[in-house]
Amino acid sequence: MRGVVLAGGTGSRLRPITYSMAKQLIPVANKPIIEYGLEDLAEAGIEEVGIIVSPETGGEVKAAVGDGARLGLRLTYITQDRPLGLAHALKTALPFVGGDDCLMYLGDNLVKDGVRDVVADFQQHRPNCQILLCPVENPSSFGVAELEADGRIRRLVEKPKVPPSNLALVGVYLFDATIGEAIDAIRPSARGELEITDAIQHQVEAGRTVRASVVSGWWKDTGTKADLLNAQELVIAGLAHSIEGEVVGGRIEGEVHVGRGSQLVDCEVVGPVIVGNDARLTRVRLGPRTSIGHGCRLSDAAVEGSIVMDGAEVHGWRIRDSLLGRGARLHGAAPAPFVEVTLGERSEILGE
Repeated sequence: MRGVVLAGGTGSRLRPITYSMAKQLIPVANKPIIEYGLEDLAEAGIEEVGIIVSPETGGEVKAAVGDGARLGLRLTYITQDRPLGLAHALKTALPFVGGDDCLMYLGDNLVKDGVRDVVADFQQHRPNCQILLCPVENPSSFGVAELEADGRIRRLVEKPKVPPSNLALVGVYLFDATIGEAIDAIRPSARGELEITDAIQHQVEAGRTVRASVVSGWWKDTGTKADLLNAQELVIAGLAHSIEGEVVGGRIEGEVHVGRGSQLVDCEVVGPVIVGNDARLTRVRLGPRTSIGHGCRLSDAAVEGSIVMDGAEVHGWRIRDSLLGRGARLHGAAPAPFVEVTLGERSEILGE
């Protein structure tokens, strides 16, 4: 089986962060989102993985992820010239797949328990297609599955106004070689894209075997800032306590990780919190549910429930539920109360 990970798209719902970086590279607990999915594939025993990238951000993704050796993978980068849908992306990757079974994984998704079990189930039962589902509160925002009484797929609907169930497609799909025929049989949807739900529905109607599995843990689509912060809250909840840097004075409570070369002076830290390498924090109230990237500088500040990316600075501000891009700066006279901020890469807010 080969893996196909989608790492294209514009990330428009995460502007301004995604003006300067691919959404799949946004860090959750100081690790790019895409790496969680790649680790899931490696754990499931998949070694050959094609990463679908866009012309605009493909170079950045390749530079960040590399050849996959450190993850136990062999990676091939495949450019999708235009964002014409998930089925089009998979079609672009089919020469790489070469007639093998494949697992397609959306690179901005997080699945708590990984994909090892669904891969094993697919290999045992040998359906033409198997999809991963998760109950959600807002099924109209997703592709939705309606099941037969025996658990087989009856139909799939993309972002329905009247959902037939609350079972959303997670963004993990397993196929045998018949998926190529299904993609060739469908036409673009009203939004001009080749929908993977249409391709799977074609398999259902053609009498192919299409199975469903329901996730046992949590799943997060990280397409919005709220989803991204919620995903970090879930990931960071499993953080192990580890102080590799230096803590001088102050107080630490709960599970906290402080990276190599970092220094916290007179800080109050309430975990779960992760601080990257070579960061400097002085008189900072930090956490919970917060990540501070590598090389950050914070002083006389408070940060709660936020993602602060590498090289960012916060001086004198109190922020919560915020997203600060790489090298962003908050300084000067700050508002008195806590504020919520989304600040792009190397942007700056100077308080009056």
